[in-house]
Amino acid sequence: MLGVLGAANLIDNYDVGVMGLALPQIQAGLRVAEADIGALTAVVRMGVIPAIFLSVVADRTGRRRLLLLTILSFTVCTFLTAFARSAAEFVALQFLARIFIAAEGMLAVVVIIEEFDADTRGWGIGMLGALGAMGHGLASIVFSVVNQLPFGWRALYVVGVVPLLLVAWFRRTLSETRRFEHHRDTRPVEAGLRAAVRPFRNLASMYPGRIVALCAALLPVAFVFETTTLFASKFLQQVHEYSPADVALMYLTIGVLAPIGNVIAGSWADRFGRKRVMIAGLFANGGAVALFYHADGAVVPVAWGLMVMTLTMVMVLFAALGGELFPTSYRSTASGVRAVVATLGAALGLWTEGQLYGIVGSHATAITLMLVATPIAPVVIALFLPETATRDLDDVSPERVL
Repeated sequence: MLGVLGAANLIDNYDVGVMGLALPQIQAGLRVAEADIGALTAVVRMGVIPAIFLSVVADRTGRRRLLLLTILSFTVCTFLTAFARSAAEFVALQFLARIFIAAEGMLAVVVIIEEFDADTRGWGIGMLGALGAMGHGLASIVFSVVNQLPFGWRALYVVGVVPLLLVAWFRRTLSETRRFEHHRDTRPVEAGLRAAVRPFRNLASMYPGRIVALCAALLPVAFVFETTTLFASKFLQQVHEYSPADVALMYLTIGVLAPIGNVIAGSWADRFGRKRVMIAGLFANGGAVALFYHADGAVVPVAWGLMVMTLTMVMVLFAALGGELFPTSYRSTASGVRAVVATLGAALGLWTEGQLYGIVGSHATAITLMLVATPIAPVVIALFLPETATRDLDDVSPERVL
């Protein structure tokens, strides 16, 4: 199961990684103005918002069916992106792809949470993230020869058709989670609008303080994280004069810290607790971002490595909490809300970076100014979120009769 979900996650991250790596080439090929880059990427990122409706369906019909649908759909959208004739078409196709990528990612985490034992859930989610991070490595390998590929950056998206060959394997291997099957067999039978809105009603009625605290911690994190990583390749190529091959080499060597960060986060979180690891990772990430965007020479790749490692550590644990803190009846929906909040924070961050760039005339300075939001999340995590490490899900978030 972990292998199947990891393979799907790898493909997801390939698509996301390609856009970040090839942003200068896509910008030139589609004639996108420098001031519009932030807005373009923000619109694509907003594709996560409609994914919440797929997560709600997963709480009604099951995890397996929706996983198969999302894998097939994002593959088609990624492949069609290669034929985009304008910036508008590119954004539309990537917006659709992001809907299904986001839904697949959140459902994969839910499956791990529901199937793994209490003392290995963190490790399982970390391994899922590590396997997914290899998608960025694959994107880096292909991107390293982008200038030699026929049709340039478009060829990167043609590779996205490969997952269609894996759908048959996914269908045979994926099964419904035992926890969801038990919930489906024991819940009251509902139909119509009442059944459709039940996950949202439960979200608002069971443990409402948890979802508020989780979102309050995640929003400032997403505000910073998305922007700092999206502009990294562009910054390296335009400021430090890295070639595409240089960027790819750095991603493939020092970039190994990203999957390592996932595994470390999961293992340490099972041992020391989610909250301690998250808080330490957040402060380390803020320092690494500031160093990356203002350092020179050999310090640059080292700072970037620390930046991506701590980023993955924090985000994998937000994904874990987004499922562990809530019952089976709306666990997928809660994960969808988490993804939507992360998207809104990321979109706000990209928009803010564009506004600050217009004032200060430097991406590095604009991103550094955005780091003032970093201390908010550790305070919320420390004071308002419960610890979930090594605790059974029925102990952390038992179902309540409403």
